[in-house]
Amino acid sequence: MTGCNHHSDHGLEMQKLCISIVPIFNHLTPSEMNEIVKETTSVTHLRGQTIYHAGDRSEGLYIVHKGRVKIYRLSDNGKEQLVRILKPGDFTGELSLFSESVHNAYAEALGPVELCVMGRENFQAFLLKYPAISLKVLSEFSARLAKTETQAARIAMETTDARVAMYIADLVEEQKSNIIQLPMSRKDIASHLGTTPETVSRKLTDFEEAGWIRQRGKREIEVLDLDELLLV
Repeated sequence: MTGCNHHSDHGLEMQKLCISIVPIFNHLTPSEMNEIVKETTSVTHLRGQTIYHAGDRSEGLYIVHKGRVKIYRLSDNGKEQLVRILKPGDFTGELSLFSESVHNAYAEALGPVELCVMGRENFQAFLLKYPAISLKVLSEFSARLAKTETQAARIAMETTDARVAMYIADLVEEQKSNIIQLPMSRKDIASHLGTTPETVSRKLTDFEEAGWIRQRGKREIEVLDLDELLLV
């Protein structure tokens, strides 16, 4: 794994903050959290750095403290398929916690990233000691599975217009604003929606010409008529 490890006071403080924002840990008492903090390592990555490759042996749980991480797979012809974008409080590498395994995807820093990493054995020990963590992990797994199934169904059943429109609607709901920030590049949005970057750009232009949205720069969109947009 590339990146820089920190064991300074700053590193310890960061690990504390890191653990406190993760839904699988933030229900624990401060003393229980401190116990977990002692078993984590702080790691930083620069924009564009690969945190792990598909085929690498998994080192344990990676928790995002600051920044965003892109998880993606490569198809046989080298095409990138976005799996998900991790934000602060999200984690990856959890499958290795249940069996010694290798990563089946790539993780890349989308900007400067601070991570807390916990080894497999330590995490397994905490699962046994605090069973509530196991329930939180299962809850996270089922939420991810539901999201993946919804996404697969959309790609199979909806038109490209509808997929792009629903994606915008999801962001409006998530960001609780009619002015939304696209959380990723057009290329990644296209991969996420099972289409091409050119098609995404074309659909956004079509929606703008119809008067439903206004593009305010590369990453910002103002939604003018959500109801009409969802009728496409």
